[in-house]
Amino acid sequence: MLAFVGAMVLSYTVWQPIYNFLTQPICSALADRGQDCQLQIIKLQEGFFTAINISFFGGFVLAFPIIGYQLWRFVAPGLYRSEKQAFLPFLLASPAMFFLGAAFAYYVILPMAYDFFLGFQQGPVVATSEEITDTKQVAGIAFQGSMQEYLGLTMKFLLAFGMSFQLPVLLTLMGKAGLASAAGLASMRKYAVLGILVLAAVVTPPDVISQVVLFTVIYGLYEISIQLIRRIERKREAELRAQGLWVDDVDDDAEAEK
Repeated sequence: MLAFVGAMVLSYTVWQPIYNFLTQPICSALADRGQDCQLQIIKLQEGFFTAINISFFGGFVLAFPIIGYQLWRFVAPGLYRSEKQAFLPFLLASPAMFFLGAAFAYYVILPMAYDFFLGFQQGPVVATSEEITDTKQVAGIAFQGSMQEYLGLTMKFLLAFGMSFQLPVLLTLMGKAGLASAAGLASMRKYAVLGILVLAAVVTPPDVISQVVLFTVIYGLYEISIQLIRRIERKREAELRAQGLWVDDVDDDAEAEK
């Protein structure tokens, strides 16, 4: 908690550079269309609350690795040495995958999403000098976005993708603990496909390209999780065989012979 509060206070002191970073995707999309990048403050207090929201967002991102480390310190005393060695890679992989997911959203999904949304503009604001004469009778549709709404949407994307990229960490950890198996996850592929499609429809704009990109990435992570768990199971089986503790399942052997 103290780590989050401290990170939030630190983020508040530099909220404007964070704001400039978060608005870069929309500014780039507008620049490609020859438009100025200006977000509006609709309410008098909106600027202040935007700074607070940015500080909350920055505090969570900065404190994410620290929170993971504190959880590790809480559970580590109750673990054996071998269990600590097994758990530590997941502790390191979790923040790495979170930042990877957020970066994927920032550099890949957001540019496509905002270009899609801005494509619904029409009229003189998006017309060339030669086309202005032909658009005098057209009711223009121009982006005049609220700063708070834009940042809320952007931060939602970043957090959603960051958390989505925790999938292989979570599934592999469950496999390590014996709560999930490679065979079980493989048999659930069709349900995983459905769930990922729903997730892609919820957290991405309604254009097909970004949804397909997200589905491909998340499903790829699901398949990677299956392979990682299968590797863990093989290693576990080899260790138990070496200790003489492995018992072959007759049914599995018979099934394998078919």
